[in-house]
Amino acid sequence: MSTNPFSARSSNDHQLLIQTLTPASRTPLLALARRIADAGCNLSDARVSTIGADTSLTLLATGAWDAVAKLETALTKLAREEELRLTHYRTNPREPSGHLLPYLVEVVSSDRPGILVKIVDFFNRHDISVEQLSSMRYQAMQTGASMFQAQFTIGVPDKLHIAALRDDFLEFCDSLNLDAIMDPVKF
Repeated sequence: MSTNPFSARSSNDHQLLIQTLTPASRTPLLALARRIADAGCNLSDARVSTIGADTSLTLLATGAWDAVAKLETALTKLAREEELRLTHYRTNPREPSGHLLPYLVEVVSSDRPGILVKIVDFFNRHDISVEQLSSMRYQAMQTGASMFQAQFTIGVPDKLHIAALRDDFLEFCDSLNLDAIMDPVKF
């Protein structure tokens, strides 16, 4: 009798997504990492970002169903004891999207309202998914000008002609006076 290895659930494929927002001085990263390990789960993905005076944590814990259940109980207790804004819920593994090619896009310009919206709209109109985004405003050291910087990781459908897409994107950026690059992710 043959079994499909992809149809059987592995004992470690249960996932719990955990999110918190806290003042940067009270970040619960260590406490959460310990609870994840103590429950018998793995911390398989983590995003930590300090924005303003606060820190945002997004963690993905994986483990057997009973370990994830134990972690859920521990998180509820931790949130109550530490007065944390903590959300957690079970999620599923991401389906592989082999038809999306990963590209890195970097944009720099003088800061003006609406730049990010226009860039995201460009990607949306071309059916390109934004996988990761990091943006910020800053003062240029040399001149003191208000600047905008964004870095995107995007998923480009393999049916799109890359050279034509790059030309369209760079022309779009030129029309907005944005300095930009678009390169394949090489890892």
